[in-house]
Amino acid sequence: MCDEFTAADNERFLAEPITRRGFGAVAAVAGIGILLPSPANALAIKGRDVTITTPDGTADAYFVAPATGKHPGVLVWPDIMGLRPAFRQMADRLAESGYAVLTVNQFYRSTKAPFLKPGESFDQPEVRQKIAPWRAALTAAGTTSDGKAFVAFLDAQPEVDTKRGIGSTGYCMGGPMTLRTAAVAPDRVRAGASFHGGGLATDDADSPLLLVPRLKGQYLFAIAENDDARAPDDKTKLRAAFAAAKLPAEIEVYPGTLHGWCPPDSRAYNPAQAERAWARLLHLFEASL
Repeated sequence: MCDEFTAADNERFLAEPITRRGFGAVAAVAGIGILLPSPANALAIKGRDVTITTPDGTADAYFVAPATGKHPGVLVWPDIMGLRPAFRQMADRLAESGYAVLTVNQFYRSTKAPFLKPGESFDQPEVRQKIAPWRAALTAAGTTSDGKAFVAFLDAQPEVDTKRGIGSTGYCMGGPMTLRTAAVAPDRVRAGASFHGGGLATDDADSPLLLVPRLKGQYLFAIAENDDARAPDDKTKLRAAFAAAKLPAEIEVYPGTLHGWCPPDSRAYNPAQAERAWARLLHLFEASL
């Protein structure tokens, strides 16, 4: 979860001697650009800023796809720090592997993206205070209607092959959004991936866990070690739910990781484990889309 406990974990992490893992986090804090590697045989890509009409307004987003041909669509829900250069870089990298990628500003009801200045982080109290009301405005119903609109946008793009399934990924707070998208468009979303997702298996009446019987396709849950320490039963609940629904799901705790370890600008960035998670994502999409 993204909260004050996450911030405290990151502060303790950064106070440790710099290791290979720690270098990535310190580099992110210092504003050093971390260039993600392109895949072998990377495709030429074209990206553009787009706007999408939803029942609640106009969402800003970034769309990127291979320069030629039609490809499976992918919807990306960013973490709590929103659509920003790091997620554009991740979208470009995914497009280079042959996908038409839409990365959205989930906070469009409240602000345009990007909304953080260089060096700002969720670990800072003033940043959490700024984001808190925007986050409160993201209801389960709103996310569901957004997911439906975003899938429809993807299907309307000439770069998207509508004969193939759509994938959805979510980071941090985006994890539950991935499941809500898959549940509202199960005939289109055939693969979903959550990276250090929070709030996936709550006891609430609108818990994402309850949506599993509506899903189709295959799923990946890459769990941060410290998230698992705080909620060790979540992975068990997820495994049981997917087993009951007879849906394949790879659910794994990644050793040595902190919440937020995947984006390259995160204070908790773990290069080795982020690359491993990325490889599992590509494997999922290759098998499902």
